[in-house]
Amino acid sequence: MFNIRIKDNLQVKAMALFLLLALIPLAVLGVFSTMTADKLIVEMVSSHLQNVADDKVHLLERWLSERRADLLVIAGSSILQSMNPEIISPYLNLVGIHYKVYKEISVIAADGSVVFGEKVDDPGPGWQGRTWAGESDLLMSGITIVQGSRESTFRISAPIFATDGRHAGTVCAMVGTNMILNIVLNVNLGKTGECYLVDSEGTFLAHKEPSRILAENIAQSESFKAIFLAPASRKTYFDYRGIEVLGASREVPGTDWFLVVEQDRDEAFRSADLLKRYVYATMVFSVLCAAFLALSISRYLVRPIKQLSDAANHLARGDFDKAVLQTRRRDEIGLLLTGFNNMAAQLKERQVLLENEVGMKDARLTQTDAMLAQSRLAVARSEKLAALGRMGAGVTHEIRTPLTSIKLFLESVQGDIETSPENEEDFKVAMRQIRRIEKTINRFLDFAKPQELSFSLVDVEALIDETLSVVRPMAIKQECSLQMEIFGELRKIRGDKKLLEETLINLLVNSLEAIGSKGRLDVTARMDSCRINGRPIPCVRVAVADSGPGIAKESIQNIFDPFFTTKPSGTGLGLSLVHSAVQSHGGFIHVQSEPGSGTVFSIFLPSEPHRNFAGEHGQDTYN
Repeated sequence: MFNIRIKDNLQVKAMALFLLLALIPLAVLGVFSTMTADKLIVEMVSSHLQNVADDKVHLLERWLSERRADLLVIAGSSILQSMNPEIISPYLNLVGIHYKVYKEISVIAADGSVVFGEKVDDPGPGWQGRTWAGESDLLMSGITIVQGSRESTFRISAPIFATDGRHAGTVCAMVGTNMILNIVLNVNLGKTGECYLVDSEGTFLAHKEPSRILAENIAQSESFKAIFLAPASRKTYFDYRGIEVLGASREVPGTDWFLVVEQDRDEAFRSADLLKRYVYATMVFSVLCAAFLALSISRYLVRPIKQLSDAANHLARGDFDKAVLQTRRRDEIGLLLTGFNNMAAQLKERQVLLENEVGMKDARLTQTDAMLAQSRLAVARSEKLAALGRMGAGVTHEIRTPLTSIKLFLESVQGDIETSPENEEDFKVAMRQIRRIEKTINRFLDFAKPQELSFSLVDVEALIDETLSVVRPMAIKQECSLQMEIFGELRKIRGDKKLLEETLINLLVNSLEAIGSKGRLDVTARMDSCRINGRPIPCVRVAVADSGPGIAKESIQNIFDPFFTTKPSGTGLGLSLVHSAVQSHGGFIHVQSEPGSGTVFSIFLPSEPHRNFAGEHGQDTYN
C-alpha cells in the first residue's frame, strides 16, 4: 500500500521531475567535460608521440643515409678498384679510425676470396648469386649482437666496379648502433615514456633494456597489431608488458625496421582523472540543493492541483455547481483554475445543446432508414434486370430454330413458286431481313454463351495473312487500301486459332464499316513489352489503324459494352466479342482515337514461353 501511494503521489513525481531537470544538464555538462578532456588529452599525447616518432625516424633515416653514402664513396674509390690488399689495408684502417661507427670492414673479390678483413657469411639478403644492378645498389643485413658485447650491429654491402665497368668485388662494413640508438631511444615523455625499435616480425632490435634485444618480440601484443596489421579503433591499447598505453609508430624508410614511441595511459590521463573527481563532488552537492528546492516547489504546486482534481470529479458526475473553484492566485495556476471554471460553464451549455441535437439525430436516422429501403429496392431491380438478360438469351435460342426452318423453307420453294416482279422484290426483302435477324441472334448467342477454347501454338503472321484474305474482297468493293507490315520476327502465341481469326475479322470489318469508301486500313505487328498481372513480359502487338472519322472521347469508354453502337444498323456485339476473346487469351486491347483523325485498335497477346489461361484478365498497360 505504501508503494502504491508513493507511485501515485504527485508531490513525489514533482520532486523527481525537478531533480531530473536540475541534474540532467549538470550530468551532461560533466560527461561532456570529462569526454572533452579525455579527447583533448588523447589528441595532445598522440600528437606529441607522433612528432617524437617523426623526429626519431628522420634522425635514424639521415644517419642510415650517411652510412650508405660513406660506403658508396669507399666502394667507388680507385684504391678499392685496384683490389690490391697492400693499398686497400692502410686506407680502410684510416676509415675505421676516423669513422668509429664502423666495427669491421671487409673487401671480398668477385670470385668469393677475401681481399681484406674477414670472410663475411651474410652481407645481406640475396647475397648468394647476386647480380649487382649498378654502383648505387646496396645490401643491408638484419641487426645482430656482437659476441662479448651488447651492442647491436648490422652490415652494409656495396659493389666494387673496375674502371672497365666489370664487377670486381664487394665491400662490406659492420656498423655499430650504440651512438645513434642512445640518441634515438632517449625521449622526454614523463616517467613512463619509452622508445624502441622492432623488425617486421616484432622482434626487438633496440630497447632501453638490452636483455630484450633479439630475445623478445611484441607479436602477441596489441602494439604489434597497432603497428603492422591495421589502424587501432581505440586510441589506447595494451603493450608488450600488458599495460594500457598510447603510442605512435613509424617505419624507417629503406629497412624493415619500425620505431615505436609509447607512454602509459595512467600517466597521460592523470589530469583528466582529477577533473572527474571534481565533477563528481560537484554533482553530489547539486543533488542535495536540487532536492531541497524540489520539495519546496512541489508543495507549492500540488495543493491547487488537488483542488482541481476534486472539482473534476464533480464535473464528471454532472454536478456543475460544485465544480466551481475559488482562487485569488494570478499566476499560471490561477489562470488554470479560472480556465477550468469557464470550461465547466461551457460544458453545462453544451449538455443542453446535445440533448436538443439528439432529438434531431433521431429524425435524421428515420429518414436514412427510408433511403436505405429505397436502395435495397434498386438493387433488387438490378438483379431482376440481370435475370431478364439471361431469360432473353434463352428466348433468343428458342427463336433461332423456327427462324432457321422458315429460311430453309423459303429458299426451297423459291424456284417452285412463280411470282410477279413486285412479289419477287418483296420475297428478297423478306430473305434479307431473315438473314439479318439470324445474324443478330448468332452474335447474341456467341456473346451470351462463349464457345470452348482449344489452345495451340499460333503463328501470328500467318494468322494475319489468312484474315486479310477474308476481308480483302470487302475492302476492294469499298475501294479501300489494305496494307500489312510485320516488324521483325514475331514469337508464336498460345491461343485458339479459330477464335483469334474471328476476332481479327470482326475488328477489320468494324474498321472497314467505319471507313466507308476510298479509305485506308493498315495492319501492323511487332514484338512489344507490356505488363500483365503486374509482371513485365514480352507480347505480340497487332495494331489495326483506319482512316475513318474516329470515335468521340465520351464514347471510347463504352465501345466494348454489349449492345453499345453508333451505327444505325449495328448490333453493338462485334467489339464486345473482340474484347472478350482477347481477355480469354490473357491479353488486353487498347484504343487510341481522335475525331477526324482515325482510330487505332492495338491487341496485346502474351508470347511463348509465357502461358496464357482463359479467364486470366490482363491489366491495360503497355510500354
